Amino acid sequence: MKTYRNFINGQWLESTSDQTAPNVNPANTDDVLGTVRLATREEARRAVEAASEAFRAWRAMPAPARGRIIARAARLMEDDRENLAAILTREEGKTLGEARGELQRSINVIEFCASESRRMNGETIQSELPANFAYTIKEPHGVVACITPWNFPVAIPVWKIAPALVAGNTVVFKPATITPETAIRITELFNEAGLPKGVLNLILGSGSEAGDEIVNHRAVRAISFTGSNGVGLKLYEQAARRGIPVQCEMGGKNPVVIMEDADMTLAVESTAQGAFGSSGQRCTATSRVVVVEEIADEFICRIVERAVKLKLGDGANAETEVGPLVDRNQFQNVLRYIDIGKEDGANLVCGGEVAQGPGLRKGFFIQPTVFDRVTPDMRIAREEIFGPVLSVLRVKDFDEAMIVANDSEYGLSSSIFTNDAARIFRFVDEIETGMTHINSPTTGGEAHIPFGGIKSTGIGPREQGSTALDFYTELKVVYVDYTGRKREGNLY
Repeated sequence: MKTYRNFINGQWLESTSDQTAPNVNPANTDDVLGTVRLATREEARRAVEAASEAFRAWRAMPAPARGRIIARAARLMEDDRENLAAILTREEGKTLGEARGELQRSINVIEFCASESRRMNGETIQSELPANFAYTIKEPHGVVACITPWNFPVAIPVWKIAPALVAGNTVVFKPATITPETAIRITELFNEAGLPKGVLNLILGSGSEAGDEIVNHRAVRAISFTGSNGVGLKLYEQAARRGIPVQCEMGGKNPVVIMEDADMTLAVESTAQGAFGSSGQRCTATSRVVVVEEIADEFICRIVERAVKLKLGDGANAETEVGPLVDRNQFQNVLRYIDIGKEDGANLVCGGEVAQGPGLRKGFFIQPTVFDRVTPDMRIAREEIFGPVLSVLRVKDFDEAMIVANDSEYGLSSSIFTNDAARIFRFVDEIETGMTHINSPTTGGEAHIPFGGIKSTGIGPREQGSTALDFYTELKVVYVDYTGRKREGNLY
């Protein structure tokens, strides 16, 4: 059985820690991929110091030259696509189709960020003083900590690491410990593309030890995090005490609004895709359906019919539509929320049980679950479940639908199904989410378009798109006085 190693200053090094964690296939817990030795504080410290040492030379490299290295990583990932997709499926559980989609998104992001290396532009500004030239330039922070979750273990690291490196930062990458093999392969590909030693370092360790050492190290000048609200807010507090920028993408409780004039077939299929794809383990997953009473019964009938037909199984099998939950903790947490929904009085109309059948006994499979007559005060309507559980809330009209849809501490993504142009534009104006979709699922995004949320979902600038480099750069203002004379007057 393999033991996963850290990557520090250009070398693969096995941790000296005696704390370990198994890497288990969630579709078949008899299939153990390897063992993670959880990195020590000292090892995390060495990774930060290596990144700090490498920073001066890396930032001095012209941005287009950095971009060429990053672009090579995209080509290497493209060549390795099928291998990496198979690793992702075996380690995280999503279907091969979903894994391939994640790989394509990752390649697109790297390509886009590489091209941005030729647009690291500032602006010239007309000074109010004669014979004075003012302009701005973008500069890297220094060492950036990239802390990533398990649910998109290729795409999320890529959309943090690629812009950070293009901007001239060096990186300490700490992924979730339950998806180490994909993290290692990503690091290998960037390294094979030609990164100098120390520019990208990988630490496999717990948040309480290795993670804490990284985010509190004085050489770390920015932190980008995706994960839970509890951890994100703690990181925000730690960064604030040190006066460094932090970017957090956290929870979601994404609503889809279905009006009486909606294309019902499209609405049902899109909702099923958004709610049950990736086993509901997406921050953009459709978690709440806000449907007008007039068509609610029809919607319930049809979404249940669709849910019970979904094929559960090992994501490596071509016919599988829904894979397992990622590990036992997530599996038990989703079952706990299903019990909470029952106790709170929601009407369980579909699923709600551990999935049974050939090939499912040794995995973390839960039936796609639908609750009807959920009210806005119920916990399953308010808290992020991160599993294949859909809550249906009935409303009388569009105005009530908007009140219910916005009644959430989160604000990541949303969707509406209607053919009424006025309602569409009112929805766009009034919905309190960072992203919204019209007649399509709450999920999805593109490499060149910003991604992120508002309210308790997001802190800091958006990820991806033309805004991706905003977080990873500082703006410096330059004044050039070529009068050759002492300036007169107030120099405020």
